[in-house]
Amino acid sequence: MSPPSQNDDAAAAGPDSEPESAVETARRQLQLAAAYLDIDPNTVERLKHPAKVQEVTVPIKRDDGTVEVFTGYRAQHDSVRGPYKGGLRYHPEVTRDECVGLGMWMTWKCAVMDLPFGGAKGGIAVNPKELSDEETERLTRRFAEEIRDIIGPNRDIPAPDMGTNPQTMAWLMDAYSMQEGETTPGVVTGKPPVIGGSEGRDAAPGRSVAIITREAVDYYGWNLRETDIAIQGYGSVGSNAARLLDDWGANVVAVSDVNGGIYDPNGLDTYSIPSHHEEPEAVMRHDAPETVTNEGLLELDVDVLIPAAVGNVLTESNAHDIEADMVIEGANGPTTSVADEIFADRNLPVIPDILANAGGVTVSYFEWLQDINRRPWSLERVNDELETEMVDAWNDVREEYEARDVTWRNAAYIVALSRLAEAHQSRGLWP
Repeated sequence: MSPPSQNDDAAAAGPDSEPESAVETARRQLQLAAAYLDIDPNTVERLKHPAKVQEVTVPIKRDDGTVEVFTGYRAQHDSVRGPYKGGLRYHPEVTRDECVGLGMWMTWKCAVMDLPFGGAKGGIAVNPKELSDEETERLTRRFAEEIRDIIGPNRDIPAPDMGTNPQTMAWLMDAYSMQEGETTPGVVTGKPPVIGGSEGRDAAPGRSVAIITREAVDYYGWNLRETDIAIQGYGSVGSNAARLLDDWGANVVAVSDVNGGIYDPNGLDTYSIPSHHEEPEAVMRHDAPETVTNEGLLELDVDVLIPAAVGNVLTESNAHDIEADMVIEGANGPTTSVADEIFADRNLPVIPDILANAGGVTVSYFEWLQDINRRPWSLERVNDELETEMVDAWNDVREEYEARDVTWRNAAYIVALSRLAEAHQSRGLWP
């Protein structure tokens, strides 16, 4: 299954021994896309920088009575097309620059999907595994108070991310609502449906990965029922993508979690393998003919590889050893700059994260609409609307890919930057 060739116009970058930061990657990708478009360089310069970064101190009382102080961030990148939108993560390695870079990616993602949102990202530098549920609630409520002045349903709308979940969003929404004096469900997305969340939100990123995989397989003239797929990561994204592709007849031959993976060339029963949410780190306990390391899974001889766990797993050191015929990015930033260049030289298509996993922010948009209108949608409607939005976005990117003879990543960025540039030109610079 050899796809048509692509130009080797992927990014030129330095050695992978020091992977570039998220903000460096976002700026480099912006510059690459701008080279294909006749847009005002001043607009490009504006998009290299966040509009605002809030850094706050978040003190909480621990269960033992001691007080511990954490640092929180909210980076708001661009709002020319609508309110800022992006996740909140609780992780020990959360930094200002990471939030800025991820906020820029959210700007591109929302523009690719043609959603009326800008990009933002935030979080707290904390290990959530070291907090009790009560401590996590106190941390979230205090953080909500610290950033209350810069968030809101028409200003900046957080969502769950690494280390956070629907309950976290429920606490944040409640804290914000109590201070505002009115219930404001639209201040966050990814909430439990009982308080204004949307059906299908948790599964949406994985669902979009499956939809884009299906469209890409069809584009290259492959038969999905004869397509072998390996998926690194069996959390929300990986498990939902695997099961939907399984339903559609694809042959999911390998999956993994943090401990390693399992492989069956005849195909796995994805529903019998517990996802991370259902039973953490259970993949290796499932009976399968072979086991593989996470690194080994990436190098399996399959048709489609879906890295859906963490970033920077496809690098200069393993790019030449990747035997898949196509990569669909389920995780954010799984491919480094040098690996991207190598894949382009090899004519190996890489469908980028800002398109493939955009189902999360798309269903967050649906949730926001439901909250504004105080009218919930059925799961069937959510999935139907997501299908339409993902296929429309795929077609927009495909048209640029074919018209300009660029990589899929550059095609997606060209779509995003075209929309952002037009919006900035229309609104101008104030004052």
